[in-house]
Amino acid sequence: MMTNPYETYKHQSVMTMTAGQILLLVYNELIKQLSLAQKAFEKNDIPEINRSLQKAQHIIHELKGTLNFDYSISNELNNLYDFFYSAVLNANTKKDASELPSLIEMATEMKSTFEEADKMARG
Repeated sequence: MMTNPYETYKHQSVMTMTAGQILLLVYNELIKQLSLAQKAFEKNDIPEINRSLQKAQHIIHELKGTLNFDYSISNELNNLYDFFYSAVLNANTKKDASELPSLIEMATEMKSTFEEADKMARG
């Protein structure tokens, strides 16, 4: 069976990534979905708001699922992810974008922190 070379390349790229690189991709997607929701709020595009914020909720849920509670930082991250999840849920149910800029900023800072940690871990 013939496979699409681009799909093969994408699959191999993901399979050879470090855990840190995958985490950065996940944070990029979270930031992207929050930003898309913010733009959708500006256009009052309710279906897009809902779609983007539900994707963001799913990403946060997956991030929580990857925590290793053998490390104390995981408890702090768990609480932070709970906060994120609650804020995204409120934004979606109340159709209130007021917290999105701060969530985007916080997610961007967290991504930067993990990026630095990944660089340090890889030497």
